[in-house]
Amino acid sequence: FTNSSLHLATSIRSFRSEKLSEFVKALLNLDVRTAQNLKKELDGKYPIAMTRELDAAKEWIRAKARGSERFGMIASSGGHRLRAHGIAVKAKIDPKHWFLDPRTDVRSSYFLEEAATEFDIQGLELDWALVAWDGDLRYNAGKWDYANFRGAEWQAIRDQSNRLYLKNAYRVLLTRARQGMVIFIPEGDPDDATRRPKYYDATYEYLRDIGIRAI
Repeated sequence: FTNSSLHLATSIRSFRSEKLSEFVKALLNLDVRTAQNLKKELDGKYPIAMTRELDAAKEWIRAKARGSERFGMIASSGGHRLRAHGIAVKAKIDPKHWFLDPRTDVRSSYFLEEAATEFDIQGLELDWALVAWDGDLRYNAGKWDYANFRGAEWQAIRDQSNRLYLKNAYRVLLTRARQGMVIFIPEGDPDDATRRPKYYDATYEYLRDIGIRAI
């Protein structure tokens, strides 16, 4: 005897994946109301937090992961000024060690020392992700500003296809975790023209407005 009403047509995993993808799409498309509603649906099922302190982000993710659950730090390949926080996106990871090695190996994702970029993580997943968000994609008065770091300064991205590429890079980063994620958005530094607080503050406020909890 079977009861069709008890059939689980949608797994918890697919629910999380589907709702997370919808949430990230709304977030990046600046659809505030939809993002807020989807964030409420994810509450209690898929933790999302954010912080201005990298150490706090690392502490959060280590506390969340259980047993053999894999966690790691990821960032945009254009996030060059994360280097001020020890996150060198230009330094290539060794995927074999980063994705497969145990907690005792400094080359593994568990150490939260090396950041994988959208190129490394495309098509792959972690259980928990620490997403470092740099000034290459900035919220500004209801729109995104897109920037590319060239030489010693940020330059605005004008080409629409390059803008779409950058936004897609963040879509990849924000949808890599199966269980939950924490987003690190730096404070910036008023004495550093490449890390002005305004490059980060509005993004942080936008994410808070759509319901992402600060820790």
